[in-house]
Amino acid sequence: MLNQEKFYNSLKNNGVDFFTGVPDSYLNGFCNYLVANASESEHIIAANEGNAVGIAAGHYFATGKLPLVYMQNSGMGNAVNPLASLADKNVYSVPMIWLIGWRGQPGTGDWAQHLLQGEITKKLPEIMNIEYRVLADDEAETTQILEWACRKAMNDRCPVALIAPKGVLAAEKKPNIPDTSYPLSREEAMEIVMDCMPDDTIYSATTGRATRELYFLRDRRGEGHQNDFLNVGSMGHASSVALGIAVAKPDRQVVTFDGDCACMMHMGALTMVSKVNVPKFLHIVLNNGAHESVGGQPSAGFAVDFTGIARASGYATIDTAVSAKEEIVSAIETLRKSEKAGFLEIRIHKGLRGSLPPLDISHEGLITELMNELQGKECE
Repeated sequence: MLNQEKFYNSLKNNGVDFFTGVPDSYLNGFCNYLVANASESEHIIAANEGNAVGIAAGHYFATGKLPLVYMQNSGMGNAVNPLASLADKNVYSVPMIWLIGWRGQPGTGDWAQHLLQGEITKKLPEIMNIEYRVLADDEAETTQILEWACRKAMNDRCPVALIAPKGVLAAEKKPNIPDTSYPLSREEAMEIVMDCMPDDTIYSATTGRATRELYFLRDRRGEGHQNDFLNVGSMGHASSVALGIAVAKPDRQVVTFDGDCACMMHMGALTMVSKVNVPKFLHIVLNNGAHESVGGQPSAGFAVDFTGIARASGYATIDTAVSAKEEIVSAIETLRKSEKAGFLEIRIHKGLRGSLPPLDISHEGLITELMNELQGKECE
């Protein structure tokens, strides 16, 4: 791994004075260095990658100085629109350094949801006429690349991409910093919800630990996986998948286990319940105020009134977030009596259960089971 202090100082010495983006496991060493060392005016963790590009553009317009935008390659799609239609030379010619964590790099092995994105990581900048370099764990080479990238970005007023493979900007071990801010863990909160629901409830779990914890909760409880959708990729879209199921199956209880960061990433999805009648749809945000799956960087989760936003978007809600078992049980009882889609924010503490194994699954097998269950077919 590169020395994060030297990497940061090299960027600063080459004129980069502002950082924004969405944390990534392959960049977590750098992201956590920013959290610890950059001021609030120098570093903003964005809601999504396109949001970060827009923030960076605004910084350049206001200061004339070079910003850096960081993200996992899975978020490149969110960034394409503002990069192509705002930062491009044919529009406003915005210089920026685009730092990308390269999940799914061909030949290195990775989970299925990263493979295609890994294959197209270098192709997307090429299509947009954005020059790039691939970083290596070499201090001297990296210094030269950063000098080139910053000079080119400013001289040509254009984005320049830097692609970071595994091990270049990631900490050797992902931080796990549990706290006691709220009594329940994510897994405990999920199981309380499950105990309140009919046996045939359909669950959609958001990207990261929620998918793993739902999967292994089912195993521990001696239950099958045919009622579960595991949103292993496409962060921010688990609730939309759940809503699509709820619209198609209005008599079936559907629950989505969302995260604070995932919900904020595509918060516009909340408004969709105002357009459809899905009284058996329950949207639960498990809020620990952190990007926990990629390194524990703080989110805006505890500063956001999710309940108020959900209520204004058309959900039935209770008065506030909950955090204790009795509060969850009571809230679910109230929301299930409503004639509208329900929303509940559960505040939980941070902390990763170290004994949880990786989610080594057959995506085809799982989705076939779920489709057979929803469509009333016999499992093949």
